Formats: sequence, structure tokens, C-alpha cells
Amino acid sequence: MTTNPFFSPSPLPYELPPFAEIRDEHYLPAFERGLAEQLEEVAAVSGSQEPPTFENTIVALERSGAVLRRVRNVFFNQSSADTNPVVQELEAQLNPRLAAHSDAIHLDAGLFARVASLHDDRAELGLDAESLRLLERYHTMFLRAGAQLSPEDQQRLRELNAELATAATSFQQNIFDDTRDAALVLDGPEELAGLSEDAISAAAENGRARGHDGKYVISLKNFSNQTELASLDNREVRERLLERSLGRGAKGNGKLAARMATLRAERAALLGYDSHAAYVVADQTALTTDAVTGMLHRLVPPAVAMAEREAAALAAVSDTGPIQAWDWAYRSQQVRKERYAFDAAVMRPYFEADRVLHDGVFFAASQVYGLRFTERTDLVGYHPDVRVFEVSEEDGTPLGLYLADLFARGSKRGGAWMNALVGQSGLLGTRPVVVNNLNIAKPAPGEPALLTFAEVNTLFHEFGHALHGLFSDVRYPFFAGTAVPRDFVEYPSQVNEMWALRPEVLANYAKHHETGEPLPAELIERMAEADAFGQGFRTVEYLGAALLDWAWHTIGAGSDPGDAQAFEAEALKAAGIAVPAIPPRYRSTYFSHVFSNGYSAGYYSYIWSEVLDADTVDWFEENGGMRRANGDTFRRELLSKGGSVDSLTTYRNFRGRDPKIEPLLVRRGLLPA
Repeated sequence: MTTNPFFSPSPLPYELPPFAEIRDEHYLPAFERGLAEQLEEVAAVSGSQEPPTFENTIVALERSGAVLRRVRNVFFNQSSADTNPVVQELEAQLNPRLAAHSDAIHLDAGLFARVASLHDDRAELGLDAESLRLLERYHTMFLRAGAQLSPEDQQRLRELNAELATAATSFQQNIFDDTRDAALVLDGPEELAGLSEDAISAAAENGRARGHDGKYVISLKNFSNQTELASLDNREVRERLLERSLGRGAKGNGKLAARMATLRAERAALLGYDSHAAYVVADQTALTTDAVTGMLHRLVPPAVAMAEREAAALAAVSDTGPIQAWDWAYRSQQVRKERYAFDAAVMRPYFEADRVLHDGVFFAASQVYGLRFTERTDLVGYHPDVRVFEVSEEDGTPLGLYLADLFARGSKRGGAWMNALVGQSGLLGTRPVVVNNLNIAKPAPGEPALLTFAEVNTLFHEFGHALHGLFSDVRYPFFAGTAVPRDFVEYPSQVNEMWALRPEVLANYAKHHETGEPLPAELIERMAEADAFGQGFRTVEYLGAALLDWAWHTIGAGSDPGDAQAFEAEALKAAGIAVPAIPPRYRSTYFSHVFSNGYSAGYYSYIWSEVLDADTVDWFEENGGMRRANGDTFRRELLSKGGSVDSLTTYRNFRGRDPKIEPLLVRRGLLPA
């Protein structure tokens, strides 16, 4: 195949992948060529007779794999955002091959010898700070990949990595299939009583799109407590919806989760660690399992106590006996209406998706960072729903491309995320192309897409990741954008959430989609008051998932987790977070973050990063809030650095000190203001 669009750099602006030309049949030949070419490039470095230099070894490795990089970025974005049976089959084939490819590079004795030699002599090489850090990170990467193991242990490591890659793919595809199949099909609108008119219309459109003409379909989000549970009046429908959500993955993913946890524990022991969690956090900002365990367990008692107070308030408005899991969100809405005269559904007409994007998310970025956004209708994305925007500096200097893919569809996995299609690199001369994916219910043709405030907040959050990619200003692709520790990467995105309720931003985008009337200020005040009621639920829900992840990944080599449901129940009980009416945000059988998406022993990162986030929000407020000078400082000292500087060092350079946990505790109501 000589016309494969991945074989050469894209001629489009910013090297945007030529999606109009890309077909499923292009992927495998591009992977085949990309894998082979990189191995040839690596072999040339490893087998070179020239003495190792930073340029002929480390920089050469950074330049290698161009075809593989191009096809990999596009393929795995499609496998998440617009998959199909061909892509799924390819993914199952490719993931173990990619794991083996990584092992072939990192377990190459000759290559490691060159890297180790340079590392030993690093003080005499005269490298600038970013180059020195790159050398140190390469050395660490090789060590953590098993470069110093015996040949026998390396062979076992290859086997473990291959099986884990296959299992992770199966886990994710099982969730995708189960989530699609578990969508709740309802016969008539009366069963949807309590939902807003536009939500009912969207359920009808979803039914039509899924081949259930005349019926109403509620598709499941990736988390446990579905958002519709807060509004559905019919208790039996709520129970059915939650049961479908909690039952996902039960047929096969329980055994897969237990097997993966066992394999990860064995691999960690092989590499010299007590557990997979110990292996993971040694290369994160947390550094030790004790640090993570201490923080999580510090939060459990006050969170559970707060949830118990909330449960008592819910019981007072219940006419059906003890509060069940499918009642909690619904009864919480009742309490908010009675105590705070607040109904979240009333806000939806003020949050039209396009206006939120342009007049909210983009507006905030223009005020804080001076960015400008121009829609490029001449450039196409990988799906008709995808919109492409050119991003430039205030003076018109080009920065990169931003792709927005906001709507749910049957070919997209649940959740919300950011991907880089092209990473920024001074070495390679590339500028960033990033994409945000959300799962907003697509309205019927001609109808507006109205968001909940949670979805508004998610859009601001994911755009924070996009900014991290867009602002990247590094030389080496290894460090580009969000290439930072897992327990740091959520921090910039969480900071960006602060602008969603900033008065000058809110006034710009929160307008009634029919009348143009602004969102009443008193409604915002009532929402803030009502939001405080529910912090116990949200914190317990999150901690349940984080501690489940931690339990699976702190087992030692040789341990047998046994039945996944029994393991899960015992783990929650042991952590003091077993609250029957509050299911963990993710149960083990559909916890894709940790069993297929790279967050194993890392789900703690969200609240770990929130410590930095809350402290940073305080910094913005102390320095005048939405000021360009503040945005410029945050961008210069932190967002632009990617992984080129130690993450906590960038934080200290920005904040002037180490982070404090107190602002987070106050935010979550776990400490008096």
C-alpha cells in the first residue's frame, strides 16, 4: 500500500490527520510499517559502533517511530470515540503486539547500555535542564521496564505484559458492549415523568437512533449513579435503571479484574516492589503508598459522617421507608427544593451547548489567557459531529487546533476525556492538535442541546486538559502537554472548572435559549447552597471507587483476590466506606479507569490533584481573580512545562510554596471555613 495517509506527515494545517482519506483498512498496514520502522531505527541506535552521545542515542530515540506515532494517535482516538467491529478486532490484535514492541525496545541490552553510560556521565555532558531531565527520565523508564532483570525474568515480564494488554482490551470491550446493551428501553413518556421536555425528546431520538422507533431509550453513562435518577418520579424505573448500571461487566469482567490484579502484583514483585500500587506511586508525585493511604483514610470518617447526616435528611422526606440507592439522588433533589427552593432542572434552559462552548469556555480562555478561536469548517474531523477550531494567541500567532466532539453515540465509550492527535514538539516542529470528547445526549434535529450544570462543569474540566496540551512549549515529544504524573494531570483541568461559575463568565453564557434572559443571580446562590447538601454523598461515592482501586492494587504477589464481588464488599467494609445506599462511583466490573485506561492504582489522583486545585483557586482569588497577569503566570510557570520539569517543582515555582490540604477540606465541607 503506497497511498496510505499515515505513511507521510499530513499536508493539512497543523498536520491535522486527513480524516476524509482515512479508512479502516489503512490502520493495520500503517501499524505494520510503523512498528517495523521504529525497530529498525532503534536497532541502528543500539548497534551503533559510535560512542553514545545524547544526540545519537536519546534524541535519535525521540525522533523514532514517526509513522507509529501518527497512526497510534488516530486509531486509539477512534477506538474510544467512534469504534466499530473492525476497529475492535484490530484493537484486540494490536494491544499485545504494542506491549511486545515496547518490551523489545526497553529490554534491548545494547540500547540500555548506551542510555546507562550517558546517565553515568550526565554531569559532564553539558546538557541544558530539559535535556538532562530527558536523559534521567529515559534511564528511569528503562529501569522500571525491567532493563536490569535477568533474561529469565525478562521473559516472564514479556508474558505478563502481553497477557495484561489482552485482558485490558477485553475488559474495555466488555464494558462497551454491556453499556450499550443495558440501555433502558421504555414504552412511553409517562415512564419518564420528572425529566424535562428536552430530556424526554432526547430519549425518543435515542430510541429512533438505536432502532426502537416509538420507544424511549436512556443510555448509560460510565459511572454508577445515572444522572436521570435525580429526576425520574417512577421509583420502579429508577430501580431498573440503577440495577442495569451496577450490573455491567458482571459476566466476564469480575474474573478479568481479579486476574489483572494478580498479574500486576506478580509483575511488581518481579521489578522489586511490594505491590502494583507501590510500583505506580514511586513514579508519581505521591512517591509512597503510605502517603496515599494516609490521605484517603483521613477523608473517610468526616465524609461518611456527612453522608449519614444527609441520609437522615432524606429519610425525613421519604414516603417509601429506608432510603435505597435508587432513591438517594431523587430524594436529595426534594431536599434541595424544600430547603433551598432549588431545582437543578430549572437551570437547563440556560445552558445551551453551543453558547456554553463559545461564550463560556472559549470566553474564559480569552479573558484569562488571551486566546482566540476560529471555527475551521474547511477542516473535517473523524465524525460529522466533530467541530474543528483554530486557536491563536491574542496577536494572531497560531497556536494549534482544538476539536470538540460533544455528543453521545452508540460508537463512543462513556465518560469524557481529552486526546492529543498531534503533540507539540520543538524537536519535531509540530504544534498541538487536541480533542475533547463528552457524552451529551444529542437532541432531535432542530432542538437545542441543553446541558445540566454537571455537564457544563465537565466541559470546562476537559477544556482544562486541552489547554494543558495547547500551551505545551517543550522541545522533546516525551514531555509534551499532559505527559505528567497521573496524580498531577487532573490538576490543571480541575483549576479550569473555577471559571464556570465566575460571575463575568456566567453572565456571558448562561442565557435562556429562547428568551435570551440571563440566569437569575438568586438561582446561582441557591445552587451554591444546595450544592453543599450532597458533598457527603459525592465524597463517599468517589472515595469508594478510589479505595476499591487501592485494594485491588495493594495485594502482594501470590495473593488470590477470589470472587470479585466478595473482594469488593470486603474492601469497602475494611476501609470504612461501605455505605449500602451509596454505590462507589465505579464498581470493579466496569471500572475502566483502572482496568483498561491507565489509572491503575491511580484513581486517588483526582482528589490528590484537587488539593493543588483548591489551593490554586485561592491563589487566583488572592491575586485578583480573572486577570491576564494571573493567567500568564499560571501558563508560563506550569501549563507550558508539560513534563519537562518535575511537577511539584512547577507547582512550587508557581505558588511559591508547597500545597496545603486545608482549602480542599473547606471546599468539601470536611473542615469549617
